Amino acid sequence: MTSEIIARVDDGVGHLTLDRPRALNALGYSMLGEIADVLEEWRVDPTVRLVLLDGAGDRGLCAGGDVRELRASIVAGRPADARRYFRREYAVDAALAELPVPVVTIMDGITMGGGVGVGAHAPVRVVTERSRIAMPETRIGFTPDVGGSWLLARAPGRLGEMLALGAVTMDAADAIFVGLADHHVPSERLPVLAADLAALATAGVDPLDVEDVRDVVRRHALPAPVSRLVARQTAVDAAYAAGTVPEIGARLRAAARDGDEQAGAEADELERLSPTALTVALAAVRSARGLPDLRAALEQEYGLVCWFVDTQPDLVEGVRAQVVDKDRDPSWHPATLAEVDPGVGAQALAYVPAEALWDDALSPRLARRAVEAVVRRFGEDEPTTDELAEATGDLVVELVERRDDGGTVVHLADSCGEHFLDGYWPAVRFDAVGDVVEVTVES
Repeated sequence: MTSEIIARVDDGVGHLTLDRPRALNALGYSMLGEIADVLEEWRVDPTVRLVLLDGAGDRGLCAGGDVRELRASIVAGRPADARRYFRREYAVDAALAELPVPVVTIMDGITMGGGVGVGAHAPVRVVTERSRIAMPETRIGFTPDVGGSWLLARAPGRLGEMLALGAVTMDAADAIFVGLADHHVPSERLPVLAADLAALATAGVDPLDVEDVRDVVRRHALPAPVSRLVARQTAVDAAYAAGTVPEIGARLRAAARDGDEQAGAEADELERLSPTALTVALAAVRSARGLPDLRAALEQEYGLVCWFVDTQPDLVEGVRAQVVDKDRDPSWHPATLAEVDPGVGAQALAYVPAEALWDDALSPRLARRAVEAVVRRFGEDEPTTDELAEATGDLVVELVERRDDGGTVVHLADSCGEHFLDGYWPAVRFDAVGDVVEVTVES
């Protein structure tokens, strides 16, 4: 498997670079597995005192999730594959937010959708003059996720609703104003910033205080320009406080008649986007305001994205129009806001996915290690007692049996999650069987 990340530990800094520059570092399923591996290792590595996350190339940190891959799974009739993608992605987002060492994310260039998920939950978030940040999910008939609803729900006033519904792209000043970023550092200063962070990490052995990390970043930061959203705040609050998307549109049209051209442009944009996605996005952001933490928001979003994957045509159509065919002419179903069931937001929020989000939060590294131990057990090289005990302890190997055709079947507890195993050992096939995961080692 070709690696899609660059991970190295040097001078106390775990430096993780997303390395798919031709795809603008979009997050594919295997790439997320690699990231999960590294974060699990660094979480317990005493030599890692700080983590720095950035993207390869000069175009951005990450353009989002690999929606082509996602659409292909749904079109092929494999919604379970799409759901497991989100389980892995959200586990990575939570892991980055919960690392026991300070995390600095460099949101230089394009950082959208899934890029916000890996970049904007860190305690220290850097943007540059090139940053372009957005949660553009309604453009593809979807709803803000990866913790985006949690972030937008905490933006000043009703900016969260405006940014979520209209898929608005923010610059550095906007991102800082709404709370998706912290520090504005010129892109030419990023190499020096990285060097100074390494100097801080090597300066002692005690755990780093995040405020000391912020002090280093501040030495390179410039005051951010005044966000254009500041001037829009009053108008946004007045329009987007309305109870429904049609009512928001009506208030925007009224403001446009009174001379607010920007309000008219926003109303036009809402009429082009998926009516179902708009309705659900509004419900998601408002519901997220009452949630206690990021994990609760991710769990709510997981139910919403599974509702789209399992029941709605707009996601497939939106990705087709924006990414696959690029005709920018989606056919939404229903086609207008007037046709949307007023209760669809509550319906989506109440959806119960087929698989729980957090049941499968096992590291792929542990999964691979256990499978490798089993393969060696029935091969030429006998594993040590400690290796077998470690594999069994990590993954709860419930049963190992030899098949008549020479293959080996290993039953792992369902908490292992086949989606964390798939793709990590080329000679192994994984199938969910009842309440266990059946691992078949090919002869």
